[in-house]
Amino acid sequence: MSTAFDELGLVAPPGGDRSARKQGERKKRRRRRVWIAVFACLVVVVLPLALVGGYLGWIGSSFDDNVGRIADAFPPAEGRPAGVPGATNILLIGSDSRTGLGDALSGAATGDRSDTLMLVNIPADRSGVSIISLMRDSWVPIPGHGEAKLNAAFSWGGAPLVVQTVEGLLGARIDHVMVVDFGGFGSLATALGGVEVWSAHAFTTKNMPGYSFTEGLNRVEGSAALAFVRERYAFADADFQRVRNQQAFIRGALNGFISAGTLLNPMRAHDAVTTLARHLVVDSGLTAAAAGRLAFELRGLKPEGILTFTLPTAGTGTSPDGQSIVRLDETRMSVLKNALAHDDLIRVFTSGALGDGRK
Repeated sequence: MSTAFDELGLVAPPGGDRSARKQGERKKRRRRRVWIAVFACLVVVVLPLALVGGYLGWIGSSFDDNVGRIADAFPPAEGRPAGVPGATNILLIGSDSRTGLGDALSGAATGDRSDTLMLVNIPADRSGVSIISLMRDSWVPIPGHGEAKLNAAFSWGGAPLVVQTVEGLLGARIDHVMVVDFGGFGSLATALGGVEVWSAHAFTTKNMPGYSFTEGLNRVEGSAALAFVRERYAFADADFQRVRNQQAFIRGALNGFISAGTLLNPMRAHDAVTTLARHLVVDSGLTAAAAGRLAFELRGLKPEGILTFTLPTAGTGTSPDGQSIVRLDETRMSVLKNALAHDDLIRVFTSGALGDGRK
Protein backbone atom coordinates (compact mmCIF):
# COMPACT_ATOMS: atom_id res chain seq x y z
CA MET A 1 0.00 0.00 0.00
CA SER A 2 1.47 3.35 -1.04
CA THR A 3 0.98 6.25 1.34
CA ALA A 4 2.28 9.77 1.91
CA PHE A 5 4.58 8.21 4.52
CA ASP A 6 6.24 6.18 1.74
CA GLU A 7 6.81 9.29 -0.39
CA LEU A 8 8.59 10.95 2.51
CA GLY A 9 10.69 7.88 3.17
CA LEU A 10 9.13 7.30 6.60
CA VAL A 11 8.06 4.00 8.15
CA ALA A 12 4.47 3.13 7.35
CA PRO A 13 1.99 2.99 10.25
CA PRO A 14 1.26 -0.32 11.98
CA GLY A 15 -0.80 -2.65 9.83
CA GLY A 16 0.65 -1.23 6.57
CA ASP A 17 2.12 -3.31 3.84
CA ARG A 18 5.49 -4.73 4.97
CA SER A 19 7.04 -4.61 1.46
CA ALA A 20 6.00 -0.98 1.06
CA ARG A 21 7.65 -0.23 4.41
CA LYS A 22 10.92 -1.83 3.27
CA GLN A 23 10.75 0.05 -0.02
CA GLY A 24 10.38 3.32 1.88
CA GLU A 25 13.41 2.51 4.00
CA ARG A 26 15.47 1.81 0.87
CA LYS A 27 14.44 5.18 -0.60
CA LYS A 28 15.48 6.87 2.62
CA ARG A 29 18.91 5.21 2.52
CA ARG A 30 19.37 6.19 -1.14
CA ARG A 31 18.52 9.83 -0.40
CA ARG A 32 20.95 9.80 2.52
CA ARG A 33 23.72 8.49 0.23
CA VAL A 34 22.92 11.20 -2.34
CA TRP A 35 23.22 13.95 0.29
CA ILE A 36 26.48 12.46 1.55
CA ALA A 37 27.84 12.52 -2.02
CA VAL A 38 26.71 16.12 -2.53
CA PHE A 39 28.37 17.18 0.72
CA ALA A 40 31.58 15.36 -0.28
CA CYS A 41 31.60 17.26 -3.58
CA LEU A 42 31.20 20.53 -1.70
CA VAL A 43 34.17 19.68 0.52
CA VAL A 44 36.40 18.29 -2.24
CA VAL A 45 35.61 20.76 -5.05
CA VAL A 46 33.86 23.92 -3.88
CA LEU A 47 35.85 24.53 -0.70
CA PRO A 48 39.27 24.40 -2.41
CA LEU A 49 38.00 26.70 -5.16
CA ALA A 50 36.79 29.13 -2.53
CA LEU A 51 40.15 28.95 -0.77
CA VAL A 52 42.00 29.54 -4.06
CA GLY A 53 39.67 32.44 -4.84
CA GLY A 54 40.31 33.90 -1.40
CA TYR A 55 44.06 33.40 -1.79
CA LEU A 56 44.08 35.16 -5.17
CA GLY A 57 41.90 37.92 -3.79
CA TRP A 58 44.31 38.38 -0.88
CA ILE A 59 47.29 38.60 -3.26
CA GLY A 60 45.40 40.93 -5.58
CA SER A 61 44.35 43.29 -2.80
CA SER A 62 47.97 43.56 -1.65
CA PHE A 63 48.86 44.81 -5.15
CA ASP A 64 45.98 47.28 -5.50
CA ASP A 65 46.48 48.60 -1.95
CA ASN A 66 50.19 49.35 -2.41
CA VAL A 67 50.70 50.33 -6.06
CA GLY A 68 50.69 53.98 -7.16
CA ARG A 69 48.37 55.15 -9.94
CA ILE A 70 49.49 57.59 -12.63
CA ALA A 71 46.88 60.32 -12.90
CA ASP A 72 47.10 60.50 -16.71
CA ALA A 73 49.50 57.97 -18.22
CA PHE A 74 48.65 58.41 -21.90
CA PRO A 75 48.85 61.18 -24.50
CA PRO A 76 45.70 62.59 -26.17
CA ALA A 77 43.81 59.92 -28.13
CA GLU A 78 44.00 61.82 -31.41
CA GLY A 79 46.89 60.59 -33.53
CA ARG A 80 47.65 57.48 -31.48
CA PRO A 81 48.12 54.24 -33.47
CA ALA A 82 45.34 51.66 -33.45
CA GLY A 83 45.78 48.59 -31.29
CA VAL A 84 46.09 45.04 -32.61
CA PRO A 85 42.99 43.05 -31.54
CA GLY A 86 43.84 40.69 -28.69
CA ALA A 87 47.51 41.69 -28.41
CA THR A 88 48.84 43.60 -25.39
CA ASN A 89 51.76 46.03 -25.22
CA ILE A 90 53.10 47.13 -21.83
CA LEU A 91 55.72 49.89 -21.58
CA LEU A 92 58.15 49.44 -18.69
CA ILE A 93 59.98 52.62 -17.63
CA GLY A 94 62.84 52.19 -15.17
CA SER A 95 63.85 55.14 -13.00
CA ASP A 96 66.85 55.36 -10.70
CA SER A 97 65.81 58.69 -9.18
CA ARG A 98 66.86 59.30 -5.58
CA THR A 99 63.57 61.15 -5.03
CA GLY A 100 61.46 58.07 -5.80
CA LEU A 101 58.42 57.88 -8.05
CA GLY A 102 56.36 60.74 -6.64
CA ASP A 103 56.77 62.93 -9.73
CA ALA A 104 55.75 60.09 -12.06
CA LEU A 105 52.31 59.91 -10.39
CA SER A 106 51.23 63.24 -11.85
CA GLY A 107 51.91 62.22 -15.46
CA ALA A 108 53.85 65.48 -15.90
CA ALA A 109 57.53 66.32 -16.36
CA THR A 110 59.73 64.54 -13.84
CA GLY A 111 63.10 66.23 -14.31
CA ASP A 112 64.69 62.76 -14.22
CA ARG A 113 65.74 60.81 -17.28
CA SER A 114 64.61 57.21 -17.53
CA ASP A 115 67.41 54.67 -17.12
CA THR A 116 65.57 51.76 -18.72
CA LEU A 117 62.85 51.38 -21.32
CA MET A 118 61.33 48.03 -22.29
CA LEU A 119 58.32 47.13 -24.41
CA VAL A 120 56.61 43.92 -23.32
CA ASN A 121 54.63 42.45 -26.23
CA ILE A 122 52.10 39.67 -25.59
CA PRO A 123 50.52 38.32 -28.81
CA ALA A 124 46.81 37.62 -29.15
CA ASP A 125 47.38 33.85 -29.11
CA ARG A 126 49.39 34.16 -25.85
CA SER A 127 52.09 31.91 -27.33
CA GLY A 128 54.91 33.73 -25.56
CA VAL A 129 56.22 37.06 -24.29
CA SER A 130 58.67 39.35 -26.10
CA ILE A 131 60.62 41.94 -24.09
CA ILE A 132 62.29 44.59 -26.26
CA SER A 133 64.87 46.88 -24.67
CA LEU A 134 65.10 50.40 -26.08
CA MET A 135 68.54 51.89 -25.57
CA ARG A 136 68.25 55.04 -23.46
CA ASP A 137 70.72 56.96 -25.68
CA SER A 138 68.83 56.18 -28.90
CA TRP A 139 68.56 59.34 -31.04
CA VAL A 140 64.86 59.68 -31.87
CA PRO A 141 62.15 62.28 -32.59
CA ILE A 142 60.43 63.41 -29.37
CA PRO A 143 57.11 65.20 -30.03
CA GLY A 144 57.42 68.90 -29.36
CA HIS A 145 61.18 68.76 -28.78
CA GLY A 146 62.78 67.67 -32.06
CA GLU A 147 65.41 64.93 -32.05
CA ALA A 148 67.00 63.96 -28.75
CA LYS A 149 68.06 61.00 -26.62
CA LEU A 150 65.11 58.73 -25.89
CA ASN A 151 65.52 58.97 -22.12
CA ALA A 152 64.92 62.75 -22.21
CA ALA A 153 61.20 62.18 -22.88
CA PHE A 154 60.56 61.12 -19.28
CA SER A 155 62.29 64.23 -17.96
CA TRP A 156 60.38 66.58 -20.27
CA GLY A 157 56.90 65.08 -20.17
CA GLY A 158 56.68 62.10 -17.83
CA ALA A 159 54.95 58.86 -18.82
CA PRO A 160 52.58 60.42 -21.42
CA LEU A 161 55.45 61.83 -23.49
CA VAL A 162 57.38 58.55 -23.26
CA VAL A 163 54.30 56.67 -24.51
CA GLN A 164 53.80 59.15 -27.35
CA THR A 165 57.49 58.91 -28.33
CA VAL A 166 57.58 55.09 -28.32
CA GLU A 167 54.25 54.81 -30.16
CA GLY A 168 55.59 57.14 -32.86
CA LEU A 169 58.84 55.20 -33.03
CA LEU A 170 57.28 51.72 -33.31
CA GLY A 171 53.83 52.47 -34.74
CA ALA A 172 52.36 50.27 -31.97
CA ARG A 173 49.74 51.27 -29.40
CA ILE A 174 50.76 51.05 -25.74
CA ASP A 175 48.02 49.47 -23.59
CA HIS A 176 49.60 49.76 -20.14
CA VAL A 177 52.43 51.70 -18.49
CA MET A 178 54.60 50.69 -15.52
CA VAL A 179 57.19 53.00 -13.96
CA VAL A 180 59.58 51.03 -11.76
CA ASP A 181 61.93 52.32 -9.09
CA PHE A 182 65.26 50.61 -9.74
CA GLY A 183 66.01 50.70 -6.04
CA GLY A 184 63.28 48.12 -5.49
CA PHE A 185 64.97 45.43 -7.59
CA GLY A 186 67.07 44.25 -4.67
CA SER A 187 64.07 44.03 -2.33
CA LEU A 188 62.04 42.19 -4.98
CA ALA A 189 64.81 39.64 -5.52
CA THR A 190 64.97 39.02 -1.78
CA ALA A 191 61.18 38.62 -1.53
CA LEU A 192 61.36 35.98 -4.27
CA GLY A 193 64.02 34.06 -2.38
CA GLY A 194 66.67 35.14 -4.89
CA VAL A 195 66.58 35.55 -8.68
CA GLU A 196 68.63 33.45 -11.09
CA VAL A 197 70.42 35.54 -13.74
CA TRP A 198 72.66 34.48 -16.59
CA SER A 199 75.83 36.44 -17.26
CA ALA A 200 77.82 36.07 -20.47
CA HIS A 201 80.92 37.35 -18.67
CA ALA A 202 82.55 37.16 -15.27
CA PHE A 203 82.86 40.69 -13.89
CA THR A 204 83.40 42.78 -10.78
CA THR A 205 81.23 45.86 -10.33
CA LYS A 206 82.46 49.44 -10.47
CA ASN A 207 79.16 51.35 -10.18
CA MET A 208 78.57 49.69 -6.80
CA PRO A 209 82.04 48.37 -5.89
CA GLY A 210 82.53 45.06 -4.15
CA TYR A 211 80.31 42.61 -6.04
CA SER A 212 81.61 39.86 -8.32
CA PHE A 213 79.66 37.62 -10.68
CA THR A 214 80.74 34.47 -12.50
CA GLU A 215 80.23 33.59 -16.13
CA GLY A 216 77.02 31.59 -16.37
CA LEU A 217 74.27 31.30 -13.78
CA ASN A 218 74.26 33.52 -10.69
CA ARG A 219 71.65 33.79 -7.94
CA VAL A 220 71.22 37.37 -6.72
CA GLU A 221 69.20 39.18 -4.09
CA GLY A 222 69.37 42.37 -2.06
CA SER A 223 72.10 44.85 -2.97
CA ALA A 224 73.84 42.27 -5.18
CA ALA A 225 70.80 42.24 -7.47
CA LEU A 226 70.86 46.02 -7.68
CA ALA A 227 74.60 46.01 -8.46
CA PHE A 228 74.02 43.46 -11.23
CA VAL A 229 71.38 45.54 -13.06
CA ARG A 230 73.18 48.87 -12.63
CA GLU A 231 76.68 47.93 -13.80
CA ARG A 232 77.99 49.23 -17.14
CA TYR A 233 81.58 50.42 -16.56
CA ALA A 234 82.89 46.86 -16.29
CA PHE A 235 82.00 46.07 -19.92
CA ALA A 236 83.64 46.94 -23.20
CA ASP A 237 80.24 47.69 -24.75
CA ALA A 238 79.02 49.48 -21.60
CA ASP A 239 75.28 50.16 -21.79
CA PHE A 240 74.60 47.33 -24.27
CA GLN A 241 75.74 44.71 -21.75
CA ARG A 242 73.94 46.51 -18.94
CA VAL A 243 70.71 46.20 -20.96
CA ARG A 244 71.33 42.48 -21.45
CA ASN A 245 71.87 42.08 -17.69
CA GLN A 246 68.60 43.91 -17.03
CA GLN A 247 66.87 41.56 -19.46
CA ALA A 248 68.37 38.60 -17.60
CA PHE A 249 67.02 39.96 -14.32
CA ILE A 250 63.51 40.52 -15.74
CA ARG A 251 63.51 36.96 -17.12
CA GLY A 252 64.67 35.60 -13.76
CA ALA A 253 62.07 37.61 -11.85
CA LEU A 254 59.26 36.43 -14.17
CA ASN A 255 60.39 32.85 -13.73
CA GLY A 256 60.51 33.42 -9.97
CA PHE A 257 56.92 34.68 -9.91
CA ILE A 258 55.53 31.71 -11.87
CA SER A 259 57.64 29.06 -10.13
CA ALA A 260 56.03 26.50 -7.85
CA GLY A 261 58.26 27.71 -5.03
CA THR A 262 56.43 31.06 -5.15
CA LEU A 263 52.93 30.02 -6.22
CA LEU A 264 52.73 27.29 -3.57
CA ASN A 265 54.14 29.53 -0.84
CA PRO A 266 51.41 32.06 0.09
CA MET A 267 53.66 34.24 2.23
CA ARG A 268 56.40 34.42 -0.40
CA ALA A 269 53.86 35.24 -3.13
CA HIS A 270 52.26 37.91 -0.96
CA ASP A 271 55.61 39.45 -0.01
CA ALA A 272 56.83 39.49 -3.62
CA VAL A 273 53.65 41.12 -4.98
CA THR A 274 53.55 43.66 -2.15
CA THR A 275 57.24 44.53 -2.58
CA LEU A 276 56.82 44.96 -6.34
CA ALA A 277 53.75 47.18 -5.86
CA ARG A 278 55.58 49.47 -3.41
CA HIS A 279 58.22 50.25 -6.04
CA LEU A 280 55.79 50.66 -8.93
CA VAL A 281 53.35 53.20 -10.37
CA VAL A 282 51.00 52.15 -13.17
CA ASP A 283 48.15 53.39 -15.35
CA SER A 284 44.67 53.19 -13.85
CA GLY A 285 43.69 50.22 -16.03
CA LEU A 286 46.46 47.94 -14.81
CA THR A 287 44.64 46.51 -11.79
CA ALA A 288 45.31 43.22 -10.04
CA ALA A 289 42.30 41.78 -11.88
CA ALA A 290 43.68 42.84 -15.27
CA ALA A 291 47.13 41.48 -14.43
CA GLY A 292 45.52 38.28 -13.14
CA ARG A 293 43.68 37.76 -16.42
CA LEU A 294 46.95 38.10 -18.33
CA ALA A 295 48.67 35.69 -15.96
CA PHE A 296 45.85 33.16 -16.38
CA GLU A 297 45.99 33.45 -20.16
CA LEU A 298 49.75 32.84 -20.01
CA ARG A 299 49.44 29.80 -17.72
CA GLY A 300 51.82 27.06 -18.74
CA LEU A 301 54.33 29.52 -20.21
CA LYS A 302 57.82 28.02 -20.02
CA PRO A 303 61.05 30.01 -19.54
CA GLU A 304 61.99 29.48 -23.19
CA GLY A 305 58.73 31.21 -24.14
CA ILE A 306 60.10 34.53 -22.83
CA LEU A 307 62.16 36.25 -25.54
CA THR A 308 64.40 39.23 -24.77
CA PHE A 309 66.17 41.36 -27.36
CA THR A 310 67.30 44.92 -28.05
CA LEU A 311 65.78 47.42 -30.46
CA PRO A 312 67.89 47.18 -33.67
CA THR A 313 70.78 49.65 -33.62
CA ALA A 314 73.40 50.76 -36.14
CA GLY A 315 76.23 51.63 -33.80
CA THR A 316 77.08 54.77 -31.88
CA GLY A 317 77.74 58.30 -33.06
CA THR A 318 77.66 61.96 -32.10
CA SER A 319 74.63 64.23 -32.21
CA PRO A 320 74.73 67.68 -33.86
CA ASP A 321 75.20 69.22 -30.41
CA GLY A 322 78.07 66.88 -29.48
CA GLN A 323 76.34 64.18 -27.41
CA SER A 324 77.32 60.51 -27.61
CA ILE A 325 74.28 58.72 -29.05
CA VAL A 326 73.03 55.36 -30.33
CA ARG A 327 71.75 55.25 -33.92
CA LEU A 328 68.86 52.99 -34.91
CA ASP A 329 69.01 50.52 -37.81
CA GLU A 330 66.17 51.83 -40.00
CA THR A 331 66.00 48.69 -42.18
CA ARG A 332 65.48 46.32 -39.26
CA MET A 333 63.25 48.89 -37.53
CA SER A 334 60.86 48.65 -40.51
CA VAL A 335 60.79 44.86 -40.10
CA LEU A 336 60.05 45.25 -36.39
CA LYS A 337 57.23 47.74 -36.98
CA ASN A 338 55.63 45.43 -39.55
CA ALA A 339 55.88 42.46 -37.16
CA LEU A 340 54.18 44.42 -34.37
CA ALA A 341 51.44 45.64 -36.72
CA HIS A 342 50.68 42.06 -37.83
CA ASP A 343 51.03 40.44 -34.38
CA ASP A 344 53.88 38.32 -35.72
CA LEU A 345 56.82 39.39 -33.58
CA ILE A 346 57.80 36.00 -32.12
CA ARG A 347 58.04 34.32 -35.54
CA VAL A 348 59.90 37.27 -37.08
CA PHE A 349 62.46 37.45 -34.28
CA THR A 350 63.10 33.70 -34.16
CA SER A 351 63.58 33.74 -37.96
CA GLY A 352 66.65 35.97 -37.46
CA ALA A 353 65.20 38.86 -39.44
CA LEU A 354 65.94 41.23 -36.55
CA GLY A 355 69.47 39.97 -35.94
CA ASP A 356 70.64 38.10 -32.85
CA GLY A 357 68.89 40.48 -30.48
CA ARG A 358 72.06 41.83 -28.89
CA LYS A 359 72.08 45.17 -30.74
